Amino acid sequence: MDVRGRAILGTFFHAPTPVALEVLSDVLIEVDAGGVITSVLRPTDPAYARAVADLGEAIIRLPAGHYGVPGFVDLHVHAPQYPQLGLALDEPLEIWLQKYTFPLEARYADLDFARERYQVLVDDLIAGGTTTALYFATQDREASKLLADICIAKGQRALVGKVVMDDPAACPDDYRDASAAAAVADTREVIDYIRNQKDNADARVLPVITPRFIPSCTDEALAGLGQLAAECGCHVQTHCSESDWAHGHALTRYGVTDAEALDGFGLLTRKSVLAHANFLTEPDMDRLVARGTAVAHCALSNIYFANAVFPLRLALEKHLHVGLGTDISGGPSASMFEACRSTVQASRLLEDGVDPALPAAARGRPRSRIDLVTAFYLATTGGGIALDLPIGVLAPGYRFDAILIDSTARGGNIRLFDMNEPAAIFEKILYGASRANIARVWVDGRQLR
Repeated sequence: MDVRGRAILGTFFHAPTPVALEVLSDVLIEVDAGGVITSVLRPTDPAYARAVADLGEAIIRLPAGHYGVPGFVDLHVHAPQYPQLGLALDEPLEIWLQKYTFPLEARYADLDFARERYQVLVDDLIAGGTTTALYFATQDREASKLLADICIAKGQRALVGKVVMDDPAACPDDYRDASAAAAVADTREVIDYIRNQKDNADARVLPVITPRFIPSCTDEALAGLGQLAAECGCHVQTHCSESDWAHGHALTRYGVTDAEALDGFGLLTRKSVLAHANFLTEPDMDRLVARGTAVAHCALSNIYFANAVFPLRLALEKHLHVGLGTDISGGPSASMFEACRSTVQASRLLEDGVDPALPAAARGRPRSRIDLVTAFYLATTGGGIALDLPIGVLAPGYRFDAILIDSTARGGNIRLFDMNEPAAIFEKILYGASRANIARVWVDGRQLR
């Protein structure tokens, strides 16, 4: 049921701004042959009745109990870590990396090993409604190309980065770049490969420069990647001030914060996404706003590894670009529905506080909570803004990346009974939807599920 070159009629939800849900009741969405939305007509629009009559049987009509939403944008996925999802979450970050994560990622140099696991990951994310994913691949150049190939073949919108980690003092002997020069050269090769891949002429899959984080990279590698970013105009992704340990590393090494250090290497651009960023100072936030750099807020994984709750409300009030990430596998769920829920929950914990021994007035951080609509905005519109891509909104000029929710699915977790108030249905979907409720997934109007 491709929507390319066709029109689809039904009720959709989207959030073009962080503060209000927009209910598109019985709208007619027209999509061109390339998957771009050309019009969104409401029943009150003068052209609506004529368009419905002219298109007739060519219209795709959503069945009763079915609702459309924009596809989810996951801003932080460690693709090779999918096999360890839900494992070893009791370890501190630096131990978790060295003991479990790096050895697993090193195995992806075996392309047969990598292919099986990457195919399952991409299939599962699509089935869960993730239409766009920002992927950390591995340090291996060829395995990074393979992940891009799989995303291209399966139709997912993706950004894929070969991970750079070249510091012998911090990285395992069997899992690191041979040198800073080799790391930059391999990154350049992966960029060129993705841009020129014969089946990627529409650039649905993009390359992204990916220093893992400052603790794993030499200054030479970071400087070389900053120069490469200026030269090629690629997206950039890395971790920033994720935990006490990671935040403290930059302060000890440079005498400045992670964000300021990354900026000095030319790695904060309009197309940069910093994962976690829990310990950003207010001057750091102002720096990111000035650069147009975004944060991938990973509320669920922050519970396990970040030692603090990201001050999301403050970031939004400063007009910092923010989207959501699952952080597979630091977060034990691949679901962006779960990312929305945990984002709301974490914000309330920050506002209310967690120590019952303290009086209520001293227990939390006032005015920190966000609601479900804002979380949904971040998972859709916010992710598109972070990546500077026309996705996440159901409006003319945007790509038709969307999910069809079947609230009647017997194996799903949504129970509406006789409920028909749109805002309540939206809440039921966001809090209750499971994989069984996802009836269709479209990217560029092409049905993937």
